Amino acid sequence: MINDPSKKIPGQDNISALREGLNNINRLVIRQSGSDALAMQLSQHLLALQDMLNHLEQELTSQVSERQELVALYNVSHAIGSSLDLTQVLNEVMDQIIQLTGAERSFLMLVDPDSGALEYRAARNMDRETIGSSSFEISRSIVSQVATTGDPIVTTNAQMDPRFKSQESVIGYNLRSILCVPLRARGRITGVIYADNRILTGLFSDNDRDLLAAFANQAAVAIENARLFESVSNAKKLMDNIFASIASGVITTDVQEQIILFNRAAEQVLQCPATAVIGSCFTQVLPPPLVSELQPQVEMVKRLGEPVIGVERELSLPERGHVILRTSFSPLKDAENITQGVAIVMDDLTEQRRLEARYQMFQRYLSPAVIERLPLDPSELKLGGQRQEITSLFADIRGFTDYSRQHSPEALVEVLNQYLDIGAQAILDEDGTLDKILGDCVVAIFNAPLPQTDHVLRAVRAALKIQEGVARLHQRLPAASHLYYGVGINVGDAVVGNIGTEHQMNYTAIGSSVNLASRLQSTARPGQILLSPATYRQIEEHVQARQLPPMAIKGFSQALTVYELLGLK
Repeated sequence: MINDPSKKIPGQDNISALREGLNNINRLVIRQSGSDALAMQLSQHLLALQDMLNHLEQELTSQVSERQELVALYNVSHAIGSSLDLTQVLNEVMDQIIQLTGAERSFLMLVDPDSGALEYRAARNMDRETIGSSSFEISRSIVSQVATTGDPIVTTNAQMDPRFKSQESVIGYNLRSILCVPLRARGRITGVIYADNRILTGLFSDNDRDLLAAFANQAAVAIENARLFESVSNAKKLMDNIFASIASGVITTDVQEQIILFNRAAEQVLQCPATAVIGSCFTQVLPPPLVSELQPQVEMVKRLGEPVIGVERELSLPERGHVILRTSFSPLKDAENITQGVAIVMDDLTEQRRLEARYQMFQRYLSPAVIERLPLDPSELKLGGQRQEITSLFADIRGFTDYSRQHSPEALVEVLNQYLDIGAQAILDEDGTLDKILGDCVVAIFNAPLPQTDHVLRAVRAALKIQEGVARLHQRLPAASHLYYGVGINVGDAVVGNIGTEHQMNYTAIGSSVNLASRLQSTARPGQILLSPATYRQIEEHVQARQLPPMAIKGFSQALTVYELLGLK
């Protein structure tokens, strides 16, 4: 189908003129000589010359056809090899098939590398229009046979061809001329090219089959190159997306220390656009303070081929000021395990360290148990509480008022903080909740916010630790600064929760049981720990205590039996 009748064969005009001259001579000889034997012999020679001319003309025609086929294959190869875009290559292949064969339609199917199934990838008609999937009316049995055997198939009339005339698709779709060849690349079948004409018979010849098979070999390579390029492009896009999504700054360098990759996080950490540094030596484009930190580690990784993990440094960057960075270095190695560069992973810890410092400072104002109870979302923090059993502990420094009149405020605060630290630390050691510090008084609750089955015993142990801590402190302080805690402990129901206003609230406990602990503390002498009757009943098996005479407690109409804690059994 490659021959174009509108194009003349080179030399055809001369051959036609010579043939016409021989015919004229032959006619003239016959007319003048009649039946003369010499004339007849001359006429026979002339006819032989005409046969030779006819044969020569056929040879020239065949050569021109082959030349046109070679030119067509070259043009096809050039056309499909001029792009790596898979869709464009597939459409170009389809259009060239129709041009080469004169087909009405052409279809291209590729083998899925995972499932091995044939998938439609392109379909075009003679008007260079894409055919929709609803029009994929082809002989699937022919396609499957070619994909399986690798042998091309040509039929001039599928309706009459004994190989295919009984197939439903051939009959149902009224298929006539069919040409189908495999696509081969790197020794394996990668797809199938199918061309047909549903109207004309005798359209394709064995020559068309061979021509299309030769074209298919070129097309297969072009398609595989385009598929490979597409997969590489997709992989690069995926890799770029992954690197862009990594929260850590990632910088990669080659053996010449030129920056190859500089992701989005690195741009944010260093306040430097990737376009300004990629392709340049990192020692020349990164901030000097950072280079002085990075270069020794990079050189070590290149020399030893081993990673360096978690180097944390504080430095000052021109665009950001003081920052804290943690950097890790890993060698980039090829298939022969030869280091080809270094990957630098950079974590900006500046904000994290600032929050940690704030949290540590926050812990000085609130109990750790209360901090852990705080919701992540501030909007979830609500006023209100619930009734539950708790153990309340009040510890007040006795004689501090008189002591404060005799010392300067600076000295007073220094001594007070030492005593308060003993009280607070004893409570935290027993996982109590430090409710508040009121001047020289430490207030704590147990069994809230976290439940504690032994909360009464924890409060008792905390009170004894306060006594022990005071005794150790007295070994360091002068006698004039020896002060003592008076402690009161009570267990009972109270309302525990966030008390205050929307603008400022405290996690605390309120109720008569809390008030009784406060009253016991007010009654206690310096160094004395008083327990309510309810408290003593819950822990009497674990403690040594002395029952005191009934005491008049403010807020209570009758005297109350109180117990002095002496120690643990």
